[in-house]
Amino acid sequence: MDVLKEIYWKSALGILPNPVKSLVLLIFSCIVATLFTMLYLLLKHGHYLNVQFGY
Repeated sequence: MDVLKEIYWKSALGILPNPVKSLVLLIFSCIVATLFTMLYLLLKHGHYLNVQFGY
């Protein structure tokens, strides 16, 4: 919990109200979760994909 408080006060989030801080962290967490899900799906099903580069 101390780490989160340090991040709050030493970043641009420090001056924002608590609901906005929570919203920003929720959006960031959703983006990170989406990226990890995409990575998992790519690693699991990537060898079935047919990727072609061309014009």
